[in-house]
Amino acid sequence: MTGCRHQDPGEAPTDETPSHPLAPLSAPEIVRTREILEAAGIMGTSTRVSYLGLLDPAKDALARYEEDGSPVPRDVRVLLLDIASGDAEEVRVSLSGGAVVSRHPIDPATAGQVPVLLEEHDRVREIVAADEGWCAALRKRGIDDPAQVFLAALSAGRFSGDDGRRRTVRVLAHWRPEESTMVWAHPVDGLVAHVDLIEREVVEIVDTGAVPIPQESGDYDDPEVRGPLRTSLRPIEITQPEGPSFAFDGHELRWENWTLRVGFDMREGLVLHQVRFRDGDRDRPVLHRASVAEMVVPYADPGPIRFWQNYFDTGEYQLGRLANSLELGCDCLGEITYLDAVVANGAGEPVTLTNAVCVHEEDAGVLWKHTDPANRSRQTRRQRRLVVSFFTTVGNYDYGFYWYLYLDGTIELECKATGVVFTARYDERIAPHATEVAPGLAAPYHQHLFNVRLDMAVDGPLNAVDEVEVERVPIGPDNPHGNAFRRASRRLRTEGEAVRMADPGRGRVWHVVNPDRHNRFGRPTGYELVPQGQPVLLADESSAIHGRAGFATRHLWVTRHDEEQRYPAGDLVNQSAPGAGLPEYAAADRPIDGADLVVWHTFGLTHFPRPEDWPVMPVDSCGFTLRPAGFFDRNPTLDVPPPSPGHCSPQAGS
Repeated sequence: MTGCRHQDPGEAPTDETPSHPLAPLSAPEIVRTREILEAAGIMGTSTRVSYLGLLDPAKDALARYEEDGSPVPRDVRVLLLDIASGDAEEVRVSLSGGAVVSRHPIDPATAGQVPVLLEEHDRVREIVAADEGWCAALRKRGIDDPAQVFLAALSAGRFSGDDGRRRTVRVLAHWRPEESTMVWAHPVDGLVAHVDLIEREVVEIVDTGAVPIPQESGDYDDPEVRGPLRTSLRPIEITQPEGPSFAFDGHELRWENWTLRVGFDMREGLVLHQVRFRDGDRDRPVLHRASVAEMVVPYADPGPIRFWQNYFDTGEYQLGRLANSLELGCDCLGEITYLDAVVANGAGEPVTLTNAVCVHEEDAGVLWKHTDPANRSRQTRRQRRLVVSFFTTVGNYDYGFYWYLYLDGTIELECKATGVVFTARYDERIAPHATEVAPGLAAPYHQHLFNVRLDMAVDGPLNAVDEVEVERVPIGPDNPHGNAFRRASRRLRTEGEAVRMADPGRGRVWHVVNPDRHNRFGRPTGYELVPQGQPVLLADESSAIHGRAGFATRHLWVTRHDEEQRYPAGDLVNQSAPGAGLPEYAAADRPIDGADLVVWHTFGLTHFPRPEDWPVMPVDSCGFTLRPAGFFDRNPTLDVPPPSPGHCSPQAGS
């Protein structure tokens, strides 16, 4: 059968029975957090919750819990904004103790602004529609009713002369004559507004002159645009008559030799905890925690209307809060188990995102195969993978994040970008930096750069990182025929040494090893990070975005574990000052040889839009692979059985 299951984790806490320390916050816990804030007199009528999330327990406390059940505090971090005054603060709440633990005001000049609130999108539309300068600019473009334009609160960035104290957004317009109009086809160009959200005023309007609005429809669901639907595709059904091979116990997920805990955060979205692989009679740790901790989308249009377009989708808009509710047969196919996620709204109330996480199995081709000419053995095994995924929509773009666990111990992350490209008016000025995707319609060049935070635990808490690459051997006494080549390896001993670039021409990879654990050959056990090695941030080194997105300038960073260092672009990214995040962390240059390590990997897409990307973009993908390298003593999939006779005819010797 093909179907879906809705997973009830069964870990909703009560005051008497706390959940597992790594279980994501439940709706009752979010309600309780707000009650504690109210009792402390912190939640006023103009107070809004920008972020609310579980603070991961200390590793030593978690270890004691797993050893003897010692209680672990449940602490919550809350970012608050007073929408009347603009004052913001960080509050930490103890659910276990039922009290506020700490309060710290946030200085936006040094720390940045808290993330954009959902309600601020509506506030922007009210502010701009009431501004006579804006309305006059629209009339110059033949639009008399401001309700006929679609507006969004777009993160403003931070540029010369801006100290970050005013909470602002920038606003671009798209013509929307009807509610059903696909607005991205109709940019109202040459016009941008800079809006103060607290003072509720338009600070500045930049108007470089009216230009024609592209008229061709971008409604990809309109029969006149797409043509008749094809009828040649026959159904594909993925069936597992005996049900899936994985099982949940609360938020703990078990599949084949893998065990992990599935978490969710309103900023990062899907989080994997305590990823382990069973080898014989041991559950061997690989990762303590893994998440997509940041992404930035910098645009290449240098003109006065869009030079500032650099979106930090995780830190400014919060990917988890914007997660989709997934649908069977559309987002996931086969025997599916869905998990809900719970986040907080601006009032600090719980909001359940139904079917936010999809878990299923997929066939992944041939695992291994050999036809031996000597003993006539003919053997084939099928690869299979467990998929844990979620999708999120940030304005015009949609992103899918797919974690894959394979039978052979490999872990992959695939990030899928789809949706609709951001648009502008196509003319001679923008032509060097954009593609014309429809008559008079430009899609500016841009990048999607992700950073994954891997809190490593390869065979234990203390790891080291080796940079490994191919090395050509010159012809000489030890290589008389010139055919030799070898691998070179060097230990990265400090955080400063571990700021590295990928080099596909050298086959450069990074081995995360445990110096205190050895395989049967006496070598440290390890996992290998295999990068795709695509371009990193292309903006000039003196640019504002280069200063704020320093994490995206290198493929690899390695830092000592520090619970306060959670985000690669810094804690508060909205209107942040330059230098925060990984450049600041790595500047400490702490030793990392045999330490509790966090590996940060930057990867992504450089998107030169094609006509084929319009009016909706086929999925483009990027990611990385983390695979065992000396972690096992031999192929760990020798015990995988042959395919069933119904799918593969038995062969001689099998």
